Parts: sequence; structure tokens; C-alpha cells
Amino acid sequence: MAKPGLLCTWGVAMEPYKKGFEKLLGKPITYIETYLASEGFLAYQNRQDAVGMHLALNNNIFFEFVPFDDKNFDAEGNMAENPEAYMIHEIEENKEYALLISTNAGTWRYAIGDTVKLVDKARSEIIITGRTKHFLSLVGEHLSVDNMNKAIEMVSEELNISIPEFTVAGMPHGSFFAHHWYVATDDEVDAAILRNKIDDKIKELNDDYEVERKHALKEVFVHVLSEQTFMNFMKAKGKIGGQHKFPRVLKGSMLAEWQNFLKGG
Repeated sequence: MAKPGLLCTWGVAMEPYKKGFEKLLGKPITYIETYLASEGFLAYQNRQDAVGMHLALNNNIFFEFVPFDDKNFDAEGNMAENPEAYMIHEIEENKEYALLISTNAGTWRYAIGDTVKLVDKARSEIIITGRTKHFLSLVGEHLSVDNMNKAIEMVSEELNISIPEFTVAGMPHGSFFAHHWYVATDDEVDAAILRNKIDDKIKELNDDYEVERKHALKEVFVHVLSEQTFMNFMKAKGKIGGQHKFPRVLKGSMLAEWQNFLKGG
């Protein structure tokens, strides 16, 4: 009987990679999530079955929470000059906030760049939902990286395929808009089925997305690629190694570079 494995993770959402790890190791895996950065050790999972991670409130870090909304952030994810900011006891569960941290090492009200949700106020437990600049809201669909990761995890489980990488771009579509998913898998899959599954899962996870799919967000495209394609793009940009992650949302010049790369330019 295979002995269970233990994997401690940090710095990247594991949902898209779990299927691949399970296939590779061939045994049950217990995951323990941690949240650390150059600026400090921010949170950790202190209960095996916990949904979120416990904020390290006694580790010389002072946390402030800025509501991630149109009042405090512009369309590109840049924070307003004088944002609203709240302390841990003032914020609400299941609302998205951007983190500001101050530390005894000299960091003062530093925007770490992540967005989080408080999922258990009594235990001060949070989940990371994405990055302030990595989200899609062309028409008010408010699609977060957390939504994307969860949808990919659900789809890969349902279709029994590994999806180690993906990225999403928003674009005009006639008089309306569309999302274009680029999905990496080396397993056999029908792109049309994959497209419908992803679309359905996002609708389950995000009410705003479901509404906008009936109105201004008229289409979803899925382009299936090999994992090597994603790796080759990162290599071409000189970004190989554990400190570099493929962005989950492509915008502006990065999107143009990616599209040009796929065309062979």
C-alpha cells in the first residue's frame, strides 16, 4: 500500500498542478499551504482541513486591508492615492481586499500586490484570490485568479487531465467582448468540450460572470497548447526558474508578445 506524501507549498496556487502531482507521485498527498514573501512570513495553514491560512498576527507584521473595488483601484489594478484601509477586526468575510503591510524591518504600508478574502473571521483565516493587476473585468464580470484556478482544478478532475499552465486574455468581440483562454495540457482533450466545461464552472463560481455571459461577454474561446509552448515563451523572455510564474491574465504588451510568439514572430 502506497504511503501518503506531504507537500508544503508557497508562492503559487496549487489547484492547477494537483492533478499532475498526483499522476507523477502515484500516492495520496497532504498539502500544507503557506504564505511567505521577501517582506515577511504572512500566513500559514495550521489546520489540515482548513480552507484558508491563518494570518501571522504576532510576527511583527501589521496588516491593513484595502477593499478591492472601483473606488480604491483603477481598471489596471493601480491603487488610489488615498485608499480606504481597515484593520483585521474591521473587515468582512468573503469580500476581496488588497494587503498593505508594515513591518519592524522598515517596510511602511507596502502594497504586497495580492488580493485576499477573509474566510473565517474567528480564526483570522484568509485565502489568496489573485493579484491586484491580474484580474478580468471588461464588463463587470470580476473574474479573479482564484475563480480561474478553481475552475481549472474542477475541469481537470472531471475530465481526468492535467492542466499545468493556463492564461486568459480579454478582447473585443464585435460590438461586445470575449475571453480567450490558452490552456496547456499534454493529454488528449476535445477543445470544444474543454471550453464548455471551463465556461460552466466559472458560471458556478462567479455570479457576476454568469450574468455578463448573457449580456456583454458574448463568447469564450479556448486554445489548447502543449506545456512546452508555455515553457518556451518563458525561456525566450529569460524567465526560467522557480521565481518566475506564467501570468494568469495577459494584458497590454505582454499579451501582444504572447500572440506574436504563437504566430512564430
